[in-house]
Amino acid sequence: MTEPSRPHLRIVRGDATPEEIAALVAVLAARPAAPEAPSRIRTQSWRNPVRNMRKPLTSGKSAWRMSALP
Repeated sequence: MTEPSRPHLRIVRGDATPEEIAALVAVLAARPAAPEAPSRIRTQSWRNPVRNMRKPLTSGKSAWRMSALP
């Protein structure tokens, strides 16, 4: 013979109606069993928008010429 299984849910305090218990069971059953790890998508460096930004300008000889380069 098999042993009777223990209840998965037990009301400890309060007077819950059968409808409230059913709502609680429905919410708990809808949850995933284990949280999924977020998948990391690796972006390629050529798609990185930072590449298109201008590098900091430096002062000095020929600085005006370097300001026109991307």
